[in-house]
Amino acid sequence: MTRTVLLADDHRIFRDGLRPLLETRGGFTIAGEADNGFDALELCRTLNPDLAVLDISMPGLNGIEVTRRLKQEAPEVRVIILSMHSDRRFVLEALKAGARGYVLKDAGFNELLTAALAV
Repeated sequence: MTRTVLLADDHRIFRDGLRPLLETRGGFTIAGEADNGFDALELCRTLNPDLAVLDISMPGLNGIEVTRRLKQEAPEVRVIILSMHSDRRFVLEALKAGARGYVLKDAGFNELLTAALAV
């Protein structure tokens, strides 16, 4: 079974790094990529990925707002938030919005992979 992922981060180099890792080490297929929250939401609506990996800080809509809207519009899409913020408030807000995971950007790839496989 192929699991599809939408990657959304406003830094292309970050997406370019995650794509091959998720595809080769995680067995995921990258369904699409977005560099802002509005595009991420629209791609989730049209592509219906199994998982959306969303940066918390994106232009337009932030990752938490995209998550909140997805919970209403496409609740089957599971979300992992990527963030540089370790403050408990951000984690709780993301989980309350409907995220299934929260991974710090300074974590190793294995943490993201473990989270992606778990959700």
